Amino acid sequence: MLIAAGGLSGALLFTASGQRSAVLVVTRDVPVGAAITAADLAPASLALDPAVKAVPVARKAGMVGQRAAVALKAGSLLSPDQVTATSLVKAGEQLVGVALKPSQLPASKLSAGQKVLIVSTPDPAQPAAPPSGKPGEVAVPAVPKTLAATVVAVGVAAPATGVVVVDVAVPAADGPTLAARVATGAVALVVAAQEGN
Repeated sequence: MLIAAGGLSGALLFTASGQRSAVLVVTRDVPVGAAITAADLAPASLALDPAVKAVPVARKAGMVGQRAAVALKAGSLLSPDQVTATSLVKAGEQLVGVALKPSQLPASKLSAGQKVLIVSTPDPAQPAAPPSGKPGEVAVPAVPKTLAATVVAVGVAAPATGVVVVDVAVPAADGPTLAARVATGAVALVVAAQEGN
């Protein structure tokens, strides 16, 4: 009994002497580049090693609206270097929402910062390019126009249709043209090759 009592006293003393800090933890996955909301963060009281960099609960208001510099995982401790005020939409660019059906984008999951191509798909009402008049020539489809873009955010698929809105950053001069093309539905998204591939 004396041994048990001694062990219990030691455990209580260790718990009482542990320095606990009120810090922020991530409550749900936040993709890189996405804006952090109040619902993405929650307070936690943890005993931390002094070497661990954590964001105090008192700084929660300052974290909301910042962007994830890395992919944040639910249940992880938030550290200062995991957030940034820098937007993926740079000067001279515009943000355009592209609504896409499942058949208009890859099955692979898209993420913020990914380089893609927006392809103008053929309009059934538009005939193929006429031949030049030389014997034996047939009409051929025109080469589709493409526009390089950067994924900024990926929405949630609509339950009934599966349509996903992908926010992309494009040069400001191309923003209105892309928006008009998206309105027709005659677009598709292609993932660009990564550098070094």
